[in-house]
Parts: sequence; structure tokens; C-alpha cells
Amino acid sequence: MAASKETYLSPLADTLALRWPANHTVNIVCHGHSVPSGYACTPLVRPFSAYPHLLHRLLAERYPYAVVNVIVTAIGGENSAQGAARFEQDVLCHRPSLVTIDYGLNDRGIGLPAAETAWRAMIESALAHDVRVILLTPSLDNNPDSTELLRHAEQIRRLADEYGTGLADSFLALTRALEHGEALNNLLSHVNHPSLRGHELIARELAAWFPPR
Repeated sequence: MAASKETYLSPLADTLALRWPANHTVNIVCHGHSVPSGYACTPLVRPFSAYPHLLHRLLAERYPYAVVNVIVTAIGGENSAQGAARFEQDVLCHRPSLVTIDYGLNDRGIGLPAAETAWRAMIESALAHDVRVILLTPSLDNNPDSTELLRHAEQIRRLADEYGTGLADSFLALTRALEHGEALNNLLSHVNHPSLRGHELIARELAAWFPPR
């Protein structure tokens, strides 16, 4: 069953609302490829315009008494099979309260079955350690044929539903922006990297999972 935005991160929101001296540091890890890494027009990297940093700013505004670390373990060019291989060593080592996973763009290179295996491994590993998870569908690129991206988005949605995790539907958010008249080149900074505007839309999808307190 799909998770509820109203309740899935309620315990985490309660923690983020605590004031000193009752509060404590909360770690959120953003795992994935070049998009959460902050790559703009390759090889230029702009991490402070990428959604992990934008999410951090939104959380600081929503929970002004919280001590939050948003840790990026993403690697440009990586796919989910590679990300799964280092998940325990590079992600769970931070003892996160929440992990986001974003590999849909690059997973076209390994195909749906291999991607599904890798995503399942990461999801199950996180849940076994009592870590909440938000899956991200792929952001867009400038290929006019988005069929393969859509297939990966649909698979990620199914996994979120099956495991009851959160889902930040980047693909849907950016597609809707196009349908409302935004130009694709306004959403992209490179052939396959979001612009600041694109990252803002993704950060908004993630922030929607954090109920106000």
C-alpha cells in the first residue's frame, strides 16, 4: 500500500520539531547519480542549486529548531546496481533517519530487471535498519522519446506502492510543468540535468512528505 504524505514521516517531523535541549541531530541521505550530486552543464557542479540543498533549506524553514544534516552520497554517472553495491558502506554508515534514492535516468543503461533488483536491495536494506525511504522517479532529459524514462518511472512507482515507501514523482512534476507551458530548456541545465527551476520542483515534491509542526 502506498505511504501517506500525512503520516509516513510523522515521527520524523515530531523529532524535527523538538527544541533544545530535547532535540538531536537528524541525518538525511540523498543517494543516486549526477542529479542529486548537483551536476549542471557537465563537468560544472552546482550543489547549492541541487535538490538536496534546496530541501535542506526548506526543512530549516519548516522546522526552525531542528539540527539537520542532508548528506549527499550520489556519484555522477552511476546506476542503481553500483549504488546498491555500496549502500551499506556509504549510506547506512551515516545512521540516517531518511534515505532518498534517485537512479532512474541512468538505469536505462542497465534495463528494468537489473534496476528492479538493485532498487529492491536498497529499499529492503534501509527498511531492515528501520530507515524511512523516499523513491524518486527520473527527472527529464532532452530526448523527445521519453518512453524508456516512463517505464522506469512506472517501475519505481510500483516499488514505492509495494514497499509502502514515500514517492517523490519528479517525472510527473516536470512533465506537468511542461503541460502548463514551461519550456523544457527552462527545466534543464544540460542534456540530462535539471536547472535550478527543475531542482526546485523536485525539492518541492520531497518537502511535501514533511508535515508541518
